[in-house]
Amino acid sequence: MKNSLVGIGVLLGALYAGGAYAVEGKWTPEQLLEHDPQWLRDQGLQLPAGELWSRDGAGLLEAVVKVDGCSAGIVSAAGLVITNHHCAFGILQKHSTPERDLITHGFLAASRAEELPGEGTRATVPHRVSDVTAEILAAVPPGADDLARHRAIERRQKELVAACEAQPHRRCEVAAFDGGVRYLRFENLEYPDLRLVYAPPRAVGEYGGEVDNWSWPRHTGDFALLRIYAGPDGQPAPRAAANVPYQPRHFFPVAKQGVEPGDFVMLAGYPGTTFRSLTAAEMRERAELFFPRRAALYRAWIDRMEAAAARDSGARIALADRIKGLANREKNDRGQLAGIARGRLLDQKEAAEREVLAWAQARPDQQAAVAAQGELARLVTTQRATWEHDFLLDQMRSGPRPLDLALTLVRWAGERAKPDLEREPEYQERNRERLAERVRLDQKRMHLPTEEALLADFLARLAALPPQQAVPAVTELLGGAKDQEGIAAVAHRLLAGSRVADLDERMKMFDEPEAALRARKDPLLDFAFALDRELLRLKEQDDRHKGAISRLRPAWRRAVIAHAGKPVAPDANGTLRVSLAHVQGYSPRDGVEMQPQTTVSGVVEKHTGEEPFNAPAELLRAAPKAPRSRWADPRLKDVPVNFLADADTTGGNSGSPVLNGRGELVGVNFDRVWENVANDFGYDPQVARNVSVDTRYLFWILDTLHGEAARGLFREMGIDRP
Repeated sequence: MKNSLVGIGVLLGALYAGGAYAVEGKWTPEQLLEHDPQWLRDQGLQLPAGELWSRDGAGLLEAVVKVDGCSAGIVSAAGLVITNHHCAFGILQKHSTPERDLITHGFLAASRAEELPGEGTRATVPHRVSDVTAEILAAVPPGADDLARHRAIERRQKELVAACEAQPHRRCEVAAFDGGVRYLRFENLEYPDLRLVYAPPRAVGEYGGEVDNWSWPRHTGDFALLRIYAGPDGQPAPRAAANVPYQPRHFFPVAKQGVEPGDFVMLAGYPGTTFRSLTAAEMRERAELFFPRRAALYRAWIDRMEAAAARDSGARIALADRIKGLANREKNDRGQLAGIARGRLLDQKEAAEREVLAWAQARPDQQAAVAAQGELARLVTTQRATWEHDFLLDQMRSGPRPLDLALTLVRWAGERAKPDLEREPEYQERNRERLAERVRLDQKRMHLPTEEALLADFLARLAALPPQQAVPAVTELLGGAKDQEGIAAVAHRLLAGSRVADLDERMKMFDEPEAALRARKDPLLDFAFALDRELLRLKEQDDRHKGAISRLRPAWRRAVIAHAGKPVAPDANGTLRVSLAHVQGYSPRDGVEMQPQTTVSGVVEKHTGEEPFNAPAELLRAAPKAPRSRWADPRLKDVPVNFLADADTTGGNSGSPVLNGRGELVGVNFDRVWENVANDFGYDPQVARNVSVDTRYLFWILDTLHGEAARGLFREMGIDRP
């Protein structure tokens, strides 16, 4: 770690104590070194901070890995990784058929030879961080407009990533903090051979389903075990028979004792995106437009997919992870709206902004911040003029898969003709393998009758835009078709005449240049070419906006930090963070007190015999004996299932290892409570509660459902099975 990172906490940290224990902040690992050691001990951390992370990047937090969009933790010397069931769901889906339904029945590898390949799934291990702020800012030419500014920054980011990835086995990224106050380069080791070791039955891993999602009390066994494999030399390598289990420098030992109310816990992972640095005008756009529109759109698509899944077992498996992902986001959107309203977050944001603005207006050295705040507000006004049009085009990739694949093939052909550093980041050579995998693996995620219905729905929405926001490609495609029947006929014609949904043909298309794709006269590809012109125009508009943000946001955020007179937390941006917390319940409303732990008896109480409360028969038979099992909590007199803490989390923290003060694993984070969904906009210590599954429930499930077959996993994690 470069010494230039000393003092990063001055700009990027935040500490806010409220309630009994609450500590706001998604700390970078370096910030832990800057906290007062006594304060950390007072919170409950028993390890020296230097054992978690050192200036050269080494330490226990190296065991916190990223598995695609989730977090995970290494828990054995043989590369065993614990994460959430829903984070391993895609692997289960890829290996499931109606005859061998691993989604429903779960999976346990009887030996390492039987572990299932997670094709397209990778484990990324943190290695080194460096400050590249000066290099990024120096790349912006004097007098550059916002579009040129963004392109210069993006170009320099790509150059820094390329230099980093010139080293073997590296996967690197450059991340902006506070819109560009600081830029850091993250150097990671990427292991492409990740295999599924264990996933419980869906009736355990998703117990409560969407009914309980974002809620408390929970009784969900949202855990899964994977294994990282390396080449014989211990280095990352593509999947091969000669590969061996990865031997990490650090892993999290499993705690011999579980947590109790009041206990300190530490949650480490890769939180995705939060919005606390937005201005009031930007936050209002999220609340008034984005969340309600996306919730309504996803609800319509979910209903179509669920109807298909109910009729057809093949559709149920093909659409399972898309339904799950969309449903999670749809409920999150509704939770954001409810939380913003309940906490009066817009009013609070506007009041806080007025206070900072008045402070800045009185200071000659802060006039750039005053101007930046005004210009940020005007950007939002400009965006609203074409908001519906831009929103629908931006959501295209979440809808019908064949259209998304066609657009990917078209853009890939166009970008591939450019020098690598001039391409969009997603389409650089470093991402060729990822793109090819997505184009190939999406075959198991498609159900063509449903794709046709989704395409018709999407075309109808685009056709309904006001004339000034009309999409020319859609107008030309539909011709005079305006009613539901006519648009459905166009969607049928597009898919019926296309070879994009044919796997073999699609993989040929992936390697074809633009001229060859056009020569196919494939109707879906032709539509994608026409639509891509509009998407490229939208991208230029978005790039110009990003350039403006990189110019304006830092000026405003520096004023916010200076006015606060103390560290102010950076928004989450997908990089490694640590949240400090304590196990505690909360009161969601007057007269209601939520206890911080649930138990196996609660699983039984919720059991109805119908989804999503249909617990496995073996679990129900063993439940009366749970209080006498080794995994029972003496205070609860039962086996604990889930627990609450006041950790500062968001999306991307799914699968985050939850550690005690000694750095031992006590749980795995998987959710937040409903009242805390709007935590992305502001931390409320009264309701900021994350939900984790207790490791004792993992062991009880392994013991109860799998018995002797799970003995090897107990031994590997240092637990003696009775």
